[in-house]
Amino acid sequence: MLTEEQIERYQRHIALKEVGGKGQQRLLDGRVLIIGAGGLGAPAALYLAAAGVGTIGLVDADVVDLTNLQRQVIHFTPDIGKAKVVSAREKMVAINPGIKVNTYEEWAHADNIMGIIRGYDFVIDGTDNFAAKFLINDACVLAGIPYSHAGILRFDGSACYRCIFPSPPPKDAIPTCSQAGMIGVLPGVLGLIQATEAIKFLLGKGDLLTGRLLIYNALQMSFDVIQIKKNPKCPLCGETPSIKELKDEVDAVTHCDLEKK
Repeated sequence: MLTEEQIERYQRHIALKEVGGKGQQRLLDGRVLIIGAGGLGAPAALYLAAAGVGTIGLVDADVVDLTNLQRQVIHFTPDIGKAKVVSAREKMVAINPGIKVNTYEEWAHADNIMGIIRGYDFVIDGTDNFAAKFLINDACVLAGIPYSHAGILRFDGSACYRCIFPSPPPKDAIPTCSQAGMIGVLPGVLGLIQATEAIKFLLGKGDLLTGRLLIYNALQMSFDVIQIKKNPKCPLCGETPSIKELKDEVDAVTHCDLEKK
């Protein structure tokens, strides 16, 4: 049962026939985990908090750095040196004190990720390196938890799955974001798409990006959708999977060099 304050706060949601009071209650009962409180996770966290997703988890062992502020909009200049999960949580509860934010000030690894994702309804991969992305992909598939990936380079963004990419690219095959650069608004677009997918999943409404790869080019202002069929030879979910337990892809190249921010 929604309180009077909640009815007023979420009035714009409740007015939508696709949401209504029952849908808003589903959001309040929902549990979404965001791995990575950076460029992708920042906008996703803010909007999920504002939307009233009742429990949001944040996983990140990094601290706020000056170079983060060009794109990681949940962190402010006075937050430099502060743990990202702490900084992010402060902004989220400031927007919506009625939600619960669980913080995990640690990197996701093969030995801890299953314990972290357990109990969440949906996982958003907001990480910036291939090792973490493949780990999250594998963990969610093995645990049967729906998830959303996104990746960024320069002015382009896309998603990744083992059905498309059986293994991470070799080290140094792709330049990091610190080497190639990145327009600051790009992760905002993709992070909000990820938040939208999470909200749609919790509501049980609309068509999710399942079996589809969405590619966004900011310079051309174009969105391309590629249909992806399940790969029967996928090493994770194929007919004869070879991946049956988690491992850390220690030699994988990073998008934005996790250790150097």
